[in-house]
Amino acid sequence: MAGRSSLRWQLLLLGAFLSLPDPAPAQTHYSVPEDLEPGSFVGNIAKDLGVDVRSLSARSLRLVSEGGRQHFQVNLADGVLLVNEKLDREALCGLSTTCSLQLQLVLESPLQLHRVEVEILDVNDNAPQFPKKEVSLEITEVANPGTRLPLEVAEDPDMGSNSISTYELSASDHFALSINVRGDGVKMPEIVLEKALDREKVAAHHLTLTALDGGDPVRSGTARITVHVLDANDNPPVCDPPISKVFLEENVPSGTLVTQLNVTDSDEGLNGQIEYSFKTSNNAPDTFLRLFNLDPQTGQITTKAPLDYEDSSAYEIAVRARDKGSPAMEGHCSLRVELVDVNDNSPDIVLTSLSSPVQEDAPPGTVIALIGAKDSDSGENGHVHLQISNDLPFKLVSSFKGHYSLVTAGPLDREKAAGYNITVMATDAGSPRRSTEQTIFLQISDVNDNVPRFSSPSYTAHIQENTLPGASVFSVSASDPDVGTNSKLSYSILDTGMQDVPISTYFHINPENGTIYALRALDYEQDKVFQVLVEVQDAGSPALSSTTMLHLFVLDQNDNAPTIVYPPVSRGSAFQQTVPSSAEPGYLVTKIVAVDADSGHNAWLSYQLQETSEPCPFRVELRSGEIRITEALRESGVPHRLVVQQAQPNPDWRFSQAQRPGTSGSQNGEEGGAWPNNQFDTEMLQAMILASANEAADGNSTLGGGAGTMGLSTRYGPQFTLQHVPDYRQNVYIPGSTATLSNSSGKRDGKSSGSSGGNKKKSGKKEKK
Repeated sequence: MAGRSSLRWQLLLLGAFLSLPDPAPAQTHYSVPEDLEPGSFVGNIAKDLGVDVRSLSARSLRLVSEGGRQHFQVNLADGVLLVNEKLDREALCGLSTTCSLQLQLVLESPLQLHRVEVEILDVNDNAPQFPKKEVSLEITEVANPGTRLPLEVAEDPDMGSNSISTYELSASDHFALSINVRGDGVKMPEIVLEKALDREKVAAHHLTLTALDGGDPVRSGTARITVHVLDANDNPPVCDPPISKVFLEENVPSGTLVTQLNVTDSDEGLNGQIEYSFKTSNNAPDTFLRLFNLDPQTGQITTKAPLDYEDSSAYEIAVRARDKGSPAMEGHCSLRVELVDVNDNSPDIVLTSLSSPVQEDAPPGTVIALIGAKDSDSGENGHVHLQISNDLPFKLVSSFKGHYSLVTAGPLDREKAAGYNITVMATDAGSPRRSTEQTIFLQISDVNDNVPRFSSPSYTAHIQENTLPGASVFSVSASDPDVGTNSKLSYSILDTGMQDVPISTYFHINPENGTIYALRALDYEQDKVFQVLVEVQDAGSPALSSTTMLHLFVLDQNDNAPTIVYPPVSRGSAFQQTVPSSAEPGYLVTKIVAVDADSGHNAWLSYQLQETSEPCPFRVELRSGEIRITEALRESGVPHRLVVQQAQPNPDWRFSQAQRPGTSGSQNGEEGGAWPNNQFDTEMLQAMILASANEAADGNSTLGGGAGTMGLSTRYGPQFTLQHVPDYRQNVYIPGSTATLSNSSGKRDGKSSGSSGGNKKKSGKKEKK
């Protein structure tokens, strides 16, 4: 600015800081002269808007101007608004009386929008110019003093005081200059005849017309005028009225009548016949001739191309009316055609800024986008209203005319909607209304707001005892509706303290897929069930977790050999039993009682005698263990060595409910009741039989205790009667003895009791003997 001290300009601050979503912010206004060099100072935008200069770069200040050209720039170091390219007011605004450029300053973090208006002030940089440098006029010699000859108006694209101020005419004995002011303020120069002409003395007069503007310094333009003096035809055509105005809707079809000129000439004959023609302009001759048509004979003006209010709202049409006299005389008509706007333009939607994606926990009122709306039409036709669907969790907040903020209006949930297609509709207020739609896709980003869930609150699984370490036991699975890191799951086993040994010493879980593995072989006889508490946790921040319980039941395997509990035989000895020589076939010699620590079918026992080469007069009942005589004994005192072999029944056996073998019990076809079907009842029976056998062996209890109960209902509960268990008394009854059994009850004739072959061993197939 220092080098252009002759230029005057002023700075007018109209607006202040604009912060969204203030519904009615002001705007900042600057005024600068045209023709400033690039880099010239416009205003201290940071100071005027109250923005910290140090934050301009960090907040990514952007300057947005309409039309796409960057006429200005902001120095981020000091916050000064500068001219970016040389400004030509006439090129920017043409003949408009005012010339303003609208700017938008956008700041991020937080998002703010400021509106700046820069008014371009006119500079007297254009000299007046006549349409023609050489002008030829004709005047009859009989013209009376005071006759006026209209001249072409000079044109100056500058405005205000810099436009045409006055005209000057070179000195002449016959002609003087007269300036008339038209209704629209335009000064019309005319040559006035002051002294009668004599064509025979002077046939042509040469004059110089000078147009001066009101600038400082004054600029001027000249035209050379030649006035030819003619005879006769001394009345020019007259336009009535000389200046007229016509209102015409835009977009009228070609050929529409604009006006009919009313021009008269008081002369007769050829001197009164008029021909019409347009007077072209140096500024836009092609545009003028392209839009309107003038009939040279009738003076009718019609349209020859569609008119567009948005291109120009008015047209100044100058018409020349020339008669056919000799010399010809002419008059001038001025017509102003003002276009009436119709709603022929749809609104435009301008997305200034968009913040996508937005987190699903964004609070209501979060600014998502800045949206502008404009319409090339005027008045109500150009008044635009924006709206979006009411069923979306968003709303539009009007910042100032034509500018809106899109903000959140409710909670967001990415698991219900990962994104939204937000359709913005812009509607003008014209009749009929015109509208435009634009769809904005907004992506919702995930936050860790969902707890991972197992497919079931608890699970049940089974595993065989003695399963090798490393075997897969069970797999749990969980899901998390979040995405990314928030849905990455990790599984772990928690120690509940329900086991004597930490549960982590028994099992291991794959943290990625939830597969549980055994760390060591399990023993059904030691642990029958495990409660494994599994936790799943996501990788979000903060992490969320949940738990489930796995009830793991250990299944029994046949890994325990049967144990003979009666008769009691110490290792390495034999049980001796005396049989009367008079015993007949069917005589009960004794009964073998055995138990098995396994459960279910693994504890079902059967008995058989070891085969020998000699005939044996004894047999053992397969299921009861009773040893009976099969034939009369031939010799008295001859000992017989019997070896009972005991084993689980063959898997191919098929027993009815009344025939199922029990734990060393006799249950023939005549006995009623049902053998227990589950593992728990079988284990209870084994425990009861073993306990009762121990009592019998100790000689501390009788087989009484109630009819059909063997004393078991007293010890283990009334539900365990003979209908549930075999008659244990048949297992221990010895003919000739009392009902009370003891360690001495097995001794007869002074012989000590011995083993009847109760050695235990396991076969390769774990067959129990």
